[in-house]
Amino acid sequence: MNTSSGEVSPKRVRMSRAQRREQLIGIARELFGARGYDAVSIEEIASAAEVSKPVVYEHFGGKEGLYQVIVDREVTQLSEMLSSQMRPGLHPRDMLERIVLSLLDYIESNADGFRLLSHQSPTAVSGGTFTTVIADVAEQVTDLLAPVLEEQGLNPKTAPIYGQLLAGAIGRIGQWWVDVREPSKEETAAHVVNLLWLGLRSMERDPKLTARPSSL
Repeated sequence: MNTSSGEVSPKRVRMSRAQRREQLIGIARELFGARGYDAVSIEEIASAAEVSKPVVYEHFGGKEGLYQVIVDREVTQLSEMLSSQMRPGLHPRDMLERIVLSLLDYIESNADGFRLLSHQSPTAVSGGTFTTVIADVAEQVTDLLAPVLEEQGLNPKTAPIYGQLLAGAIGRIGQWWVDVREPSKEETAAHVVNLLWLGLRSMERDPKLTARPSSL
């Protein structure tokens, strides 16, 4: 098509079906991560991709289908990153450091994806969520903690308690750090490990509550 100045406007390159799908996923991922599921419409996604709404429906069946694809990808990526750090041969402190740093690495390079996972709409998702990722971490940490506790003369049957505490603390740190981004990920990880590891090293064999409930 000729412009008024006689120049020819560039011809739009037609995307393949796979390329269009990836484009829609990338655009929607950024929008969902920034504003949440409920605040983003199919119209907005289609407009940002310069396509019509039926194109989005053709690829994903609707907003929920598109959101589900994105969540599934993020869950898989984060789960694989964290699981790769939980190897039986590692020293427990090294493993703890690797888990915390791995989560912060993921957040640093993938903030939109992490926000999408940690603030997702539960009604729009079936299957994996950030909560299920943390639950998987807790289960794996529990398995690795049991023999460590036994070596310290502690009851290995209490490992699930500490596994849940460790995984929950790590997940919460991620949700906080994704917005503040300071101190650095290395310094943040060092402080997290300082509290969690020293707490594990100094646990009492038979802990008791010291505060007495006030009388009614």
